[in-house]
Amino acid sequence: MYNQKNLEQWMKNIKVTNLVNADVEVVNNTPLVMMGKGRQGAVFQLTDDICVKVFGNTEDCDREYYALSLGQDTSLMPKLYEKGPLYIVMEIIRGVDLREYLQSQPLTKALSEKLIVMLYTFKKIGYERIDHHKRQIYLQPDGSLRVIDVARTIWRDRVYPYPRKLLISLGEENKAIFMAHVQEMAPELYMEWLHYIRMEEISRQITAVLLPQEPDKKSIKKLSNSLLTTEDEKNYVNLLQGLVNKVFKEEWIKTMLARGADPEAVMEKIDEHWDKLEKGFEERHPEGERTKADKGYKGKPQKGKHFEGERSRHSKGAKSGKHFTGEKYRDKDRHGDKRDKHKSKGKRKGKR
Repeated sequence: MYNQKNLEQWMKNIKVTNLVNADVEVVNNTPLVMMGKGRQGAVFQLTDDICVKVFGNTEDCDREYYALSLGQDTSLMPKLYEKGPLYIVMEIIRGVDLREYLQSQPLTKALSEKLIVMLYTFKKIGYERIDHHKRQIYLQPDGSLRVIDVARTIWRDRVYPYPRKLLISLGEENKAIFMAHVQEMAPELYMEWLHYIRMEEISRQITAVLLPQEPDKKSIKKLSNSLLTTEDEKNYVNLLQGLVNKVFKEEWIKTMLARGADPEAVMEKIDEHWDKLEKGFEERHPEGERTKADKGYKGKPQKGKHFEGERSRHSKGAKSGKHFTGEKYRDKDRHGDKRDKHKSKGKRKGKR
């Protein structure tokens, strides 16, 4: 094993600095031999079987340690020994990386199967990104796989729904071979990956069309005038009130459902609330005054005031009335149903 006191002293004398789009810069004032470096840190050999990875910042260090911790119960990850603010002591992973292996050896079905199992393991232990570059995958003498540099499998802004980096890193020939193996062994998985690959290709074609195009700013400015709603004060008030009512209804439903209320009962309560609002409005504003006052856009008279979240409108033949819902519920329909119920009750009483 390594000497703990020596390790602490060596860590004080190694300086790793992150660079933009480049491998880290390393200042090593220790007897430790650097085994390699990448974008997040540099690896130094402590013993024949143990190494220490030194990072340029604590965030990368914490992320990689957490990712490695998730896989400690699997055979894929290196064994962890110790962690400091800017370093992780772990097992050295030896073997031949997949990039070097495929330069002289074929991609067999057995190897493709192991790669699929690797992706499954990534998903099982909780990695958000089940992708990995072939240079970070090592084949062992017994044919098993082990991986390094797993920090980017978690907490990523971009999470691809298929192993995009792995497929690209394989190269066109081995990518086609691997996909053929997946099609044979897991046809549903193959179809899903193929779907995402095609969507990516279409997206790239669309980008190639849209990227060089310059927008017609004058035309857009002219068209945008027809979308403005705040200049006409009356129309603006109607739309704003409809928006407020729509938000109120949605939040009310969310709150009641969170309390375990029945959705139908919630909608009934909301309808009762709007009925009360309508009744109060009609009492304060008789029909004659309301028709005279409520003139719509460009002076055209409206038969009633609308408070819909969508575009205010009456259906053909609709009587004047006010609507308070964001959906296509009509108050007149509800009142018509009530009148029909009262009439039917009256007829039944008369027959008795």
